[in-house]
Amino acid sequence: MSARHDVVIVGGGLVGASLAIALDRLGRDVALIEATPSGQMPAVFDERNLSFAAATVNALTALGVMSRLHAPTGAIRRIHVSRRGDFGRVLLEASDYGREAFGQVVVARDFGQALEETLDACSHVTRYRPARFVALAGLADGLRRLRIATDTDEQELRTPLLVGADGSASSVRDALGIEAQRHDYGQRLFVARVRTSRAPDGSAWERLTDDGPTALLPRGDRHYGLIHAVREDDAEAVAALDEAAWLARVQAVFGWRAGRFMASGPRSGYPIVRVLAQRTVAPRAVLLGNAAQTIHPLGAQGFNLGLRDALTLAELIAAGDDPGEDALLADYTARRGPDCERTLRFSDGLARLTSNAAPLLRPLRSAGLLAIDRMPSLQSMLVGGAMGFAGDVPALCREAAP
Repeated sequence: MSARHDVVIVGGGLVGASLAIALDRLGRDVALIEATPSGQMPAVFDERNLSFAAATVNALTALGVMSRLHAPTGAIRRIHVSRRGDFGRVLLEASDYGREAFGQVVVARDFGQALEETLDACSHVTRYRPARFVALAGLADGLRRLRIATDTDEQELRTPLLVGADGSASSVRDALGIEAQRHDYGQRLFVARVRTSRAPDGSAWERLTDDGPTALLPRGDRHYGLIHAVREDDAEAVAALDEAAWLARVQAVFGWRAGRFMASGPRSGYPIVRVLAQRTVAPRAVLLGNAAQTIHPLGAQGFNLGLRDALTLAELIAAGDDPGEDALLADYTARRGPDCERTLRFSDGLARLTSNAAPLLRPLRSAGLLAIDRMPSLQSMLVGGAMGFAGDVPALCREAAP
C-alpha cells in the first residue's frame, strides 16, 4: 500500500503537531506519523510547565490553539534572575517595555489536549497512529519514499518533503545519515507543581546554583511550576525524598522570595543532555524541534525555538509550489541560522558559566548581573530574545490575530 502527501511529518509532539496545523491552514496535504494511538497523547504532554514566549503566544493564538486551552494560563509579568553566592540580580518588568507580559505559562498536558482538538478540526491532515518510521525507501522523481509500520502492516509513503520531528533520539536523523553532537551536563531536572504561602503575582524566578538552575513559573491555578536541577550523582537520592524533605531542599536552594513552600504534586525527573544535529537539512528533508537541537532548559527556549523553526518552514512553503526544493531549504537554513545560533550560544553559555563553581568566576558573574540590571541596552537585547522577537521571525509570531 502506498500513499502520496505534500509533506510527511514524523513525530506528533509539540513541534510536529504545530507544524501540521500551520500547513493545514495552507491547504497542504499533510501526513502526521504518531507513535501513540488515538485517544492517547505523547509522554511529553505531562505535568511539566511550558513557558511560552510572547511570540509563541501570538503564533498559537493565530493558529487557534490558545483558545482551546481548558486551564488558565499564568502571565509572566516580571523575571527575576539571581545566583546563590553572587552579588547582583537582574529584574525585568514587562511594563517597562510596553507589554502586559513577557509570555505565558501553560501546563503541557493542557497544551497537548488543545493541539489534539485543533488537529481534529483540520481537514488536510492524515494521521497515521499508532505508527512508527521504519526506514527510507529511496529518493526518485523528486519524492522521498519512506516506510512506516502500523499495528497491522507496513506502508510506503511518498512526499516531496520529509520532516523529522521525532525527538532527541531521532530515527529520521539517523536514516538521513546526519550525525549529532551530544553533551551531557551531568544534571537531572525535576519538575513539579508546588504551592507556596504567597500566591503567584506574575513573577518568574530563576535561581542559579553550582548544581544547576531552580525556577518558579507562575501558573494560572494559584500554584507555581517548579523546575529544580540537581547533579546526576544526587538525582536518585532527591527522587527518593518524601514531600517534606523535598520541599525543605527546594526552600534551602530557592530562599523565601515566594514565601514558604507548602505542598508539592508528583515530581518527574529528566536528564539534561544537549543534542545538536550537525546539519538540519538534507535533500527533500528537514529536521525540526529536538531532532534538530535539544538544548539546556535554562531560559526555557527549547519549544519556542522549535516553533519558530516550524513556522518559518510553513511560511516558505506557503510562498512556493514545491515544499522540498533545494532553494526553499537553502532559504530556510539562511533564515533560521542566526536565531538558532544565538539561542544555542545563550543557553549553553549561561548553563556552563552559572554552574561553574570556580571562585575566580564569582566577581565576573556578579559584575555581569549588575551590568544587565543597570544597562537598558543590555536588557533590551535579553528581553527581545526572551520574547522571541529577535531577528527574522515568522509573521505569525509578530502579532496575534484579532
